Amino acid sequence: MSQEDPDPYIFTSGSLPLDERFLPPLANGLLGWRVFNGIMHMGGVYNGQLGQCHRADIPCPLAATLHPKEPSEHTFTLDTHKGVFIHSVRTAHVSATQSLYAHRYHPHMLVMEVLMERLDTTQEPFTLELNNSFTPHSTDITFQSEPDYKGGSYIKGNTLTPEVSGGALFSVHLIWTPVPGTLTLLSSQTQSRWVFFTVVADSTESAKAFFDTGLQLIAEGDLFPSHCRAWAELWAGCGVELSGPATMSRALVGCLFYLLSAFPFLRDAPPQFGGVSPGGLSNGREGQDYWGHVFWDEDTWMYPNIALFYPPLAKAVLEYRVRTLGGAKENAKQQGYKGLKFPWESAVTGREVCPEDIYGEQEIHINGDVILAFQMYLYLTQDLAMFQEGQGSEVVWGIADYWVSRVTWSAEENCYYINGVMPPDEYYRNVDNSVYTNTVAKLSLQFAVDLASQIGYPAPPEWKRIADTLKIPFDSEAKYHPEFDGYKKGNPVKQADVVLLGYPLGLPMTPEVRRNDLDVYEPVTDPNGPAMTWSMFAVGWLELGEAKKAQEQLSKCFSNIQEPFQVWSECADGSGAVNFLTGMGGFLQSVLFGYTGFRVREKSLYFSPLLPDDITELRVRGVSYLGNKMDWEIKSQEVCVTVREGTETSGKAEHCPLEVVLKSSGRKIPLKPGQAVIIPCQPGEIQKQE
Repeated sequence: MSQEDPDPYIFTSGSLPLDERFLPPLANGLLGWRVFNGIMHMGGVYNGQLGQCHRADIPCPLAATLHPKEPSEHTFTLDTHKGVFIHSVRTAHVSATQSLYAHRYHPHMLVMEVLMERLDTTQEPFTLELNNSFTPHSTDITFQSEPDYKGGSYIKGNTLTPEVSGGALFSVHLIWTPVPGTLTLLSSQTQSRWVFFTVVADSTESAKAFFDTGLQLIAEGDLFPSHCRAWAELWAGCGVELSGPATMSRALVGCLFYLLSAFPFLRDAPPQFGGVSPGGLSNGREGQDYWGHVFWDEDTWMYPNIALFYPPLAKAVLEYRVRTLGGAKENAKQQGYKGLKFPWESAVTGREVCPEDIYGEQEIHINGDVILAFQMYLYLTQDLAMFQEGQGSEVVWGIADYWVSRVTWSAEENCYYINGVMPPDEYYRNVDNSVYTNTVAKLSLQFAVDLASQIGYPAPPEWKRIADTLKIPFDSEAKYHPEFDGYKKGNPVKQADVVLLGYPLGLPMTPEVRRNDLDVYEPVTDPNGPAMTWSMFAVGWLELGEAKKAQEQLSKCFSNIQEPFQVWSECADGSGAVNFLTGMGGFLQSVLFGYTGFRVREKSLYFSPLLPDDITELRVRGVSYLGNKMDWEIKSQEVCVTVREGTETSGKAEHCPLEVVLKSSGRKIPLKPGQAVIIPCQPGEIQKQE
């Protein structure tokens, strides 16, 4: 980046978005808040029973905006290097900066700092007004006041309604330093700083302990520095940067920043991590942004990006699913099937919380989506302990048993059917043999058989028999995959469905069939459908070597990116969920798995790079594989791969020496830590050294 180029990690504007939904969200894997908003959320804290379950609104004491009493200039900046939002005010005599952040290392804490500095030699006092929309009340939590604690105001309460009848209510405790209506720079001062913070916890003891930590950090001058160090550690372990269009660079940084913000810190994944919803932690109020529920969006669209960089954070997603095993078992039982049926919409218990029954009953591909996440983790880490000790195998066996009980045999076609489903394309329901659903079911069963072999589990023979004979719809004359039995070519499609067969599912097919699937479904896909769709068309065209066509598809995503803070909307017209992490995840995958050609396979990390003409170099920092961290620099003619020295991605991951194998020649080149290896820009594999 030259001195003239703007920093793609810093988003700056002289004004705020007219639509407050596109104010930047600040989150840290536990707390989420849209700046200046009077409401925040805490991961895993919901109110309402089953279909009425939604993120519980928690009042935010830091919902204050700066208002000087004289003419002023305003600048608003989101610095993603440090995970801080800054409102800067400048008058003729004084400058003031308001810094807001969700503490990255201490996740129970939100912080506001205000700094005022005198710009001239006048010694008049200067007063700044703070307009605060905070009220200590919630429609979801019965708060009551408690005695102040060390100068902090304190309220506590319980949610009103449990997720399931007879279930536990959530306890929420808030302690915060009160924010006054004005701040004054005294005549004797050239500058002054004020620090306000809020802690949220589930008990009195925890809330007071977190508040004590905040006071200690302030006294030591380490509140903001400790937050910055945590973000620096995250960014040191991952990154996607390119030499090319500035809009593309900003979009990639924004996507990765907001996605990382939805996950806990590296060394301290909290046991209450509640998964990732389409709108992240800052959204999910009753009736909005999918109510804060967790969908396949987490496992299919967001997870692969995180897993490629940070297997420990990916593991937190798997552990969330493990914690919901009981609910998944009950869902299957209620539907009359065996094993596990993970909910289409999930909260805390694993019970189905979708407000409309048909989605929970028919959009059963969620089971296969969950399994693909477990499979990818194993292939990246070889961490069998997650399956033997961490209950991952219970998920795999339970889903396999579900598919066994869900299929029916067709004597006419001599294969198994899965009938009465809704595919990812939600324009259709109660269809038979959704090609996507059947494919993820097949992959689930195959993975169950393979895992059972690895850990010595006696796999029931029907797992393999059904996997081998499950119908995968295919039109042999037109050489394409119909979306389901009876689909008529040319009928409208809501979103990516059949195009997912090639990636991420990896269903074997010829280039001709892959091209036909793209050609058939691209023109009939709803242009106002969800944002992640076009990314998958882009990946498909990149697989076929058509970089120009891929860019045409990827360029459609920019209509969903709302300036100036790179906040995504679900739909191109700005409607739907906001801070749409699903779309961001798809966009990132188009680069991390599209431009690079990365494919996580059982015994290798495959690559097949291809860059469009307007990108001269792609840098992917921190790729994790078998306990190693790799940095990639991809250019049109060559690729540079460097294994970092002294880095291991997870205490559980198998740390193995690696080698690169070039596909065209079969040449094997050892990857020695700290030594760059330059190879031609062509397909190959990273694998364990023989």
